[in-house]
Amino acid sequence: MVKAVVLGAAGGIGQPLSLLLKCNPLVTELGLYDIVNTPGVAADLAHISTPAKVEGNLPDNDGLSKTLKGADVVVIPAGVPRKPGVSYSRDPPVRASANMWSTRIDDKVIFLNLIEMKEADMIDECRDDLFKINAGIVRDLATGIATYSPKAFVLVISNPVNSTVPIVAEVLKKHGVYDPKRLFGVTTLDVVRSSTFVAEKHGNLSLATEVVVPVVGGHSGVTIVPLLSQSSHPLPNLSTTEYEALVKRIQFGGDEVVQAKGGAGSATLSMAYAGAEFANKVIKAFKGEKGLIAPSYVSSEADREGAALLTKELGKEVAYFSSNIELGLGGIAKINPLGKITDAERNLIKAAIPELEKNISSGVTFVVEARL
Repeated sequence: MVKAVVLGAAGGIGQPLSLLLKCNPLVTELGLYDIVNTPGVAADLAHISTPAKVEGNLPDNDGLSKTLKGADVVVIPAGVPRKPGVSYSRDPPVRASANMWSTRIDDKVIFLNLIEMKEADMIDECRDDLFKINAGIVRDLATGIATYSPKAFVLVISNPVNSTVPIVAEVLKKHGVYDPKRLFGVTTLDVVRSSTFVAEKHGNLSLATEVVVPVVGGHSGVTIVPLLSQSSHPLPNLSTTEYEALVKRIQFGGDEVVQAKGGAGSATLSMAYAGAEFANKVIKAFKGEKGLIAPSYVSSEADREGAALLTKELGKEVAYFSSNIELGLGGIAKINPLGKITDAERNLIKAAIPELEKNISSGVTFVVEARL
């Protein structure tokens, strides 16, 4: 028996993610939560002929507690999707209610929810603005997890993952229920993209399901470091320009999707696929399957011994870092070292660490300064 929960289930990522989890034969119960439309999403999914029983809840009538009670795996895609990165002037968002935030754009008050902002109101979203909004959403959902399902595996998709994972950790710490082995930042999409793009370089997309490229660091921009030298299918000889272009495409693949959608959406479908793939591995490990390796952005506290080896490779300790981890019954069984890397990859990691540290600090500070 496995109960999986999706928080933000009616959104652009949440709906396809919920569909994929409903199709997972290991999931016997699927709990969905969002502030609007969740019962409809649940009713739609409930007609699919797979074993999982589906329930959708809204905030009314203790919907969050009903959704989370008994959860084994909680996936959080809730929040504001990333938009093209041109900043604009607006008031900082403030909480309007338990599940709503308000802000002001061009003298117009905008209310934000767990699903996504209206496109017309969010033309120029930038990552800093996204953090201010999503940090509050994730903090509140983490409080619910701490209260109603403190033993669940928590998989964070909400951006910016480099900051939202520390936010969840700090909330769980404040409630005395933090287990670093059970908290994951989902970075699988970076690996999925790397596999696809490397297969394209080979001129054979059928290889995409076989190619494995470790991706380390974090889950945004320059913090994403693909270890192309460790690809299961070695790349053909690339010039420096071609190599740098491939790295940049992996790092900023999300921008490619946003631009292709004309600013009217982000990488929702590929992220849902990646999230479901990672959740499936966590569930399989929870059910006893051994030898499962997956990339994830995790705390160094999850495996002190593995983190010590990683610190030696990095040249300094970083509180959260994405690398290949081994999954076990209790979550993170082992943090794997980087292994042999090239000078170019070492330089990419060196460039990533300061940005990572800034992102981590932003997440920790947000909770420390908050009144919970």
